[in-house]
Amino acid sequence: MSPVRSTLIVLIAAFAAACATPTMYAPLSDASQGGYAESRIEANRWRVTFAGNTLTSRDIVETYLLNRAAELTLANGFDHFVITGRSTDEKTNRIGSAWPRASGPRAGYWYFHPRLGWIPAHDPFADLWDEPYLVRETSRYTASAEVAMFKGPKPADRADAFDARDVLANLAARVTPAPAAPPSGP
Repeated sequence: MSPVRSTLIVLIAAFAAACATPTMYAPLSDASQGGYAESRIEANRWRVTFAGNTLTSRDIVETYLLNRAAELTLANGFDHFVITGRSTDEKTNRIGSAWPRASGPRAGYWYFHPRLGWIPAHDPFADLWDEPYLVRETSRYTASAEVAMFKGPKPADRADAFDARDVLANLAARVTPAPAAPPSGP
């Protein structure tokens, strides 16, 4: 790989890493790339979803889902909840380099011709020291669950039952809330 190309890749990666952050714990909106959403199915049953971006791990997505289920349980006057159905979907994308091999030999460099403009020139030795593709995989996780909510202490014999207050207390250190929006107006 040429030194210029290596340097460019490192700079682009550093810039992207500085700008990108994992999904924060916040409602899903049209402007955001992730967050939670819920819909009521019955008086005590909800479908809860949390979608993460490509920098949010599966573990965090599932943690945020449980946190949201606990918040909804308490907000609706219940004490514990049971997960009746749960799934986590993964969507993986592969992003390749800008030098597609399928279109034939790639240019080793470009030069400027006064009448023709920029013209690609084939470097016959490029195949010996340059990689044909740089491929990166990115994954997004979306967790969803159907949650049934109940009053009173959680049943000791149900492994799928969660005490909402305990869940919030135990997950508080792992949940990163989105920063509060600045007040609008003059």
